[in-house]
Amino acid sequence: QVQLVESGGGLVQPGGSLRLSCGASGRTFSIYDMGWYRQAPGKEREMVATITSGGSTNYKDFVKGRFTISRDNAKNTVYLQMNSMTPEDTAVYSCKATDPRYPWADYWGQGTQVTVSS
Repeated sequence: QVQLVESGGGLVQPGGSLRLSCGASGRTFSIYDMGWYRQAPGKEREMVATITSGGSTNYKDFVKGRFTISRDNAKNTVYLQMNSMTPEDTAVYSCKATDPRYPWADYWGQGTQVTVSS
């Protein structure tokens, strides 16, 4: 099992930046595929970006060129750098860990609120 804790959310003005962090417990973080997801009020949760254990990344079109996902296996942490933010990026952002050997078993953090507003 792995436990995930997100941090770094908050209030930012349009055009601003935030960096989210997701720290994971356990000694096998490097084997997990990681992802950032978000859920806005009244909307379904959606994938934002993912990074595999090997470092391959994937982004939804609405964040390409603005957001960057990365991981530091030595720190058991995955990051989401968010730039050029817009009010439409307002949501609760959560990270997910998936052991590729057992893809049906996902682990989620509690989420962190991100609000983009002037």
